[in-house]
Amino acid sequence: MADIEIARRGAVLELTINRPAKKNALTNAMYRALNVALHEAERDLDIAAVLVAGAGGVFCAGNDIGDFVAAVSAGGEMAGADFIRKIAAFPKPLVAAVDGLAVGVGCTLLLHCDLIYATPESRFSLPFIDLGLLPEAGSSLLLPRRVGMARASAWLLAGESFSAAEALAAGLVNDIVAQDSLLATAREKAAKLAAKPRTALMAARKFLRGDKEEILTRIDAELEAFRNALASPQAQAALAAFLNKSK
Repeated sequence: MADIEIARRGAVLELTINRPAKKNALTNAMYRALNVALHEAERDLDIAAVLVAGAGGVFCAGNDIGDFVAAVSAGGEMAGADFIRKIAAFPKPLVAAVDGLAVGVGCTLLLHCDLIYATPESRFSLPFIDLGLLPEAGSSLLLPRRVGMARASAWLLAGESFSAAEALAAGLVNDIVAQDSLLATAREKAAKLAAKPRTALMAARKFLRGDKEEILTRIDAELEAFRNALASPQAQAALAAFLNKSK
């Protein structure tokens, strides 16, 4: 689909979120396209790594709230939940090129990436609590392990946004790269990973990532709490206010 560009460069599959007019906010249809691409990349023996990027100076502003509310109201499919599980269980190296906003799931998905490069202009935010919702993608487990409890509490509970420099200092990203060099740098790093002995690379990654079942169990618990929170008056009011503000 046009909002998700899929390209192949040697042994690397590139997934580009391409909806800059909406700050690359993800719809159910976009999640489905990402799910299919990751499923095929996992099965394709010629694909050794995946690179995720955003187009138009934005990485991803999280869920498209209008699309999300419509899907929930209709009792429809929650493809975002499938995407979170898919990327958490994905067995091959994941590289991210972050430019501009990385909000909500646009930030939590990075916890499942192995190498992350960001521009100086990048800004990260986890506004779940402010929307009356719960953190997702295993972030309640993985973020404090990655950056420490103090930073995780500031980012997840207080909802404080943070810069690329802060993300680098905390160990969330690997390096800060100029905007005009970002994609080339991420491609180079992904290609180097893809060229390494495959069995050893995937085994080492598996050990580094930790117990997959523990992570998936936490993701499911978060999703259940997330769904329950959606029905709360606070979440309903916050989402309605967000939609009214964006009109």
